[in-house]
Amino acid sequence: MQAEIVTIGTELLLGEIVDTNSAWIAQQLTGIGLDLLYTTTVGDNLGRITQVLSQSLERSDVVITTGGLGPTVDDMTRQGVAAATGRELILDEDLVTEIATYFGRRGFQMTDNNRRQAFIPSGARIIHNPVGTAPCFAVEHEGHLIICLPGVPHEMRHLMEAEVIPLLRERFGLLGVISSRVLRTCNIGESAVDAQIDDLMSGANPTVGTRAHPGQTDVVVTAKALTLEAARAMIAPVEAEIRRRIGDHVFGTDDETLGQVVLRELSARGLRLAVAETYTRGEVAQQLAQQAQSGAFAGGVLLTDVASLLAMAEAEVDGGLLFASQQAADLAARQVARVYDAQLGLAVIAPEDFAIDEAPTAFLALYTDGQTLTVAPRRVRTGAVGRSWLIFQGLDLVRRHLLGLPQLA
Repeated sequence: MQAEIVTIGTELLLGEIVDTNSAWIAQQLTGIGLDLLYTTTVGDNLGRITQVLSQSLERSDVVITTGGLGPTVDDMTRQGVAAATGRELILDEDLVTEIATYFGRRGFQMTDNNRRQAFIPSGARIIHNPVGTAPCFAVEHEGHLIICLPGVPHEMRHLMEAEVIPLLRERFGLLGVISSRVLRTCNIGESAVDAQIDDLMSGANPTVGTRAHPGQTDVVVTAKALTLEAARAMIAPVEAEIRRRIGDHVFGTDDETLGQVVLRELSARGLRLAVAETYTRGEVAQQLAQQAQSGAFAGGVLLTDVASLLAMAEAEVDGGLLFASQQAADLAARQVARVYDAQLGLAVIAPEDFAIDEAPTAFLALYTDGQTLTVAPRRVRTGAVGRSWLIFQGLDLVRRHLLGLPQLA
């Protein structure tokens, strides 16, 4: 069975609102065994909406739309569906009452423009919306099914779970499931991962694919089976083989972050970590702070110049100190651990001022048990991508130490 998502709204095309609906709906469709092949975004223009929906209904068994069901003149999903399926729009007085009641329960008077939301394509199956003012509907058209949902995320999610998923299971007799396992890796690029597992990526079921992020590459294993247990059993040997080939670059699974893994390992050992950083602008500390429920993250310092480093250290260095140097990183790691009374101190140091055509050199150090662990200086890319790589390298330095894994050269 082939599915498609159409998101409707000019604000999406302009980037004023980020489309999170499509990703969430895609996950739900995958979970019931529907194959999503297309996702389209179209603005608030009746002609283009009609054209997109007509094309979608020709090529997909199921089309799910979000947005364009509001009370204003630029909410045109109803008209678009009616035009694409050759139907009339009919005012449903029961829906008018339903909308008015919704407003009344909240102490508001329904305005006349809300009556537009009660127009439904003739013959449509009404999907009642108890968490919003926009009634939704489903239309059968020449063996294809189009389901129209609100663009408001919490309304859409409620209706997908309560109404749409059961409807799809019943309508198409969906018994199978699709399950995925995500292996999250760091400090290895997508091309290097591909070179290790390229033969595994040609399978039909399970399938293996990669997703590249700055500093992180995900390997996704997906299986389709009649039951979740059967799908997971198909995934297990493939996952084991991928782990064997990629080795200790795999730091976690599914939604785990490297920060979560580091904090978990710290907590398991009763240890605390403090961080000093420059080029990464406090983002290493932010990642840890977002997950720091266990107290394993002691605190962080954003250093701006050599004076702040020496002030924190309460020390002077003979002959001066180059801020972006291994000596500076070693000192920062040791002193940030002392200041925060932590067993481990991580320093991620790189210059903020460098020539435009240069790649800055970063220095990393991890202070623990009276000694400082280092890795070779890194040349990093400028901007957000370079910072992301450096964040992963710093956190992975801690992870590898805690797990007794060899440090990367």
